[in-house]
Amino acid sequence: MNKLFNTKNIIKLIGILFIAVSIVSCQRDNSAEEDDLPQEDLTNIILLVKDVATQITVPYNYSVGAGGAQSIKLENGKTYEVEVQFKNGNEDATQEIKDAKDEHFLVYNFPNSDLTLTRTDDASSTRGDGKHVGLKTKWVVTKAVKNASAQSQLILTLYHEPATVSEASSVSGNGIVYGAQTGGETDAQATYTIIN
Repeated sequence: MNKLFNTKNIIKLIGILFIAVSIVSCQRDNSAEEDDLPQEDLTNIILLVKDVATQITVPYNYSVGAGGAQSIKLENGKTYEVEVQFKNGNEDATQEIKDAKDEHFLVYNFPNSDLTLTRTDDASSTRGDGKHVGLKTKWVVTKAVKNASAQSQLILTLYHEPATVSEASSVSGNGIVYGAQTGGETDAQATYTIIN
């Protein structure tokens, strides 16, 4: 009995337990549906803005946490098809949002701009409640910059697990907000400057 509880055996037992706990804690269940998108995992929000008339697409890459708003050039009277992509380093995280589409929603806030936004998501990014996440949109620009003495922007916010969502638009100050939510938390937010 004394040989079983001697110091060498106790040290070996502690070492084996430490290794076992380390191995188990590093394993994942590999379930993509259960993966979350914490804000610190999203490094870039990319807008692919395609001029419908010319079919030219211009990417605007916002680096999360780095600050500094990229300037999106929009021309009055033009129509644009816009796609949002999310990156985690070099990896595309957009598919993870689509896989958990019922848990995500994008709100587009355009202070000091006059444009009409329509959500054009296909089934891959349309929630179970019929609401479109907002990964694909169409923008019809009436006036990109309403007041030249104020900054025009797009504040794009990705919400996670909102309690309710609405695709409706609302006037906000000198601009317009497309989409609304209650509850949930912010997965990511990007601010772009609008110029013309």
